Amino acid sequence: MYIRFAERPIVESEEVSRGIILDFDDEGRVVGLEILGVSEKFSPEDLQSVQVEIPSFSKA
Repeated sequence: MYIRFAERPIVESEEVSRGIILDFDDEGRVVGLEILGVSEKFSPEDLQSVQVEIPSFSKA
């Protein structure tokens, strides 16, 4: 599953947790989030409504 937060160019990606990859722009801001293996862990019904809390995270 990929969620794009902003249409800025991605200059770096970092796996911040197992299967969780953040994409950063040139100012270190998160512009995308990839979660690997979602279809193996959740059914399509589970994914119709997803609520997550995303902490403020920027690359120093």
